[in-house]
Amino acid sequence: MAVTLASELQLPCGAALPNRIAKAAMTEGLATPDGKPTPELERLYGIWSDGGAGMLLSGNIIVDKDHLERPGNVVIEAEPDADMKARLASWAEAATRNGNHFWAQISHGGRQTQKLVNPHPKSSSDVQLALPGGQFAKPTPLTKDEIADLVRRWAIAAKACQEAGFTGVQIHGAHGYLISQFLSPRVNLRTDKYGGSLENRARFLLEIVAAVRTAVGPDFPISVKLNSADFQQGGFDFGDSLQVVQWLETASVDLIEISGGTYEQPKLMGVEGMEEEEVQNVAPSTAAREAYFVDFAKAMQAEVAVPLMVTGGFRTRAAMEQALASGAADVIGLGRPLCVDTDAPNALFGGAEELVRYEDDLDLLPPWLRFLKRFQMVKAINGFAGIYWFYQQLWMLGHESRVDRGFPVMKAFRLVDARNKRIMKERVAP
Repeated sequence: MAVTLASELQLPCGAALPNRIAKAAMTEGLATPDGKPTPELERLYGIWSDGGAGMLLSGNIIVDKDHLERPGNVVIEAEPDADMKARLASWAEAATRNGNHFWAQISHGGRQTQKLVNPHPKSSSDVQLALPGGQFAKPTPLTKDEIADLVRRWAIAAKACQEAGFTGVQIHGAHGYLISQFLSPRVNLRTDKYGGSLENRARFLLEIVAAVRTAVGPDFPISVKLNSADFQQGGFDFGDSLQVVQWLETASVDLIEISGGTYEQPKLMGVEGMEEEEVQNVAPSTAAREAYFVDFAKAMQAEVAVPLMVTGGFRTRAAMEQALASGAADVIGLGRPLCVDTDAPNALFGGAEELVRYEDDLDLLPPWLRFLKRFQMVKAINGFAGIYWFYQQLWMLGHESRVDRGFPVMKAFRLVDARNKRIMKERVAP
């Protein structure tokens, strides 16, 4: 029987996704300053639940309040109190009201924690993020005791989400966040059992997977988000990724989301980085010109049986169905389209052929200055600024249940930046 977007997917743990579309994880910035879910998060995820996706992934739920991915993240770093439990349960109830799955993406910013959050971040090693502007400080290497504590925190957060009514968890091992920093030979310069060989660099991730599985039991879905590659000279490459996927399959992971890039090389966002991209030895395909990571996933599917989710760039039904039919993907992840067209999954099930690429029209530079985008740094900064427009759409959905397709990019950039600073000011206030 042909696999379609509406087909059910049976996971190794026994759970089943009702269809093949997932709302990919996108940072929301809607939690309280101390990291608790809010009515705005409930409103946003209720809207997405009604949109028809078979599974929703939360944005980063952080295991250390001093290593936020951005201000406004939800934080679970210890056994939650009664208020936190109630808030998590209300969020999960709203996010599953249409009968879909809702999985918690659990993460740690590591060296990709901005200075306004923490001027002394921790990472695998002391390699500083190579971005202009001085927003990220040089990190301090984690001790073995700190690593063990973080493994424990991942398990605590996963169990708390399970008890609150989430139907699965995703361990964020991609995009240059902490686990990805351990996996990268470019960032991980350790000489102990967590550094050097790929087996050692993957130890932190595999210890987290084992601890989470022990905490949630055998029947609860565990996913890992993993870079197909970092796309950087000397970074985590496709051969490394394939080997880690094989280890994760053995470790009873139920779904692996294939992504790629870091803040320095943000392939995940469709944004160009500050350095020339490291080309990976995977043949380009017609579908991959639309969906960034299809060919990587297809190459992996030839080696492993674990279900794969591919996120990044899908905009047409044809490319989504081609990815499913070819076996390159078992689940299609949609991100930015759902910031504006929250009913996009239902539209696809109803026969829609294409989703609008709003990012094509987002430009911080006025027309007379766009020639400056010939410079790599200007192009990268302009691309990052456009991302704030999507952040603003999520803010409006959470607060007002609406979007504004004509919202000015510069205004969105200013508003989001101001909110981030206000959240941090409130967070540190006595």
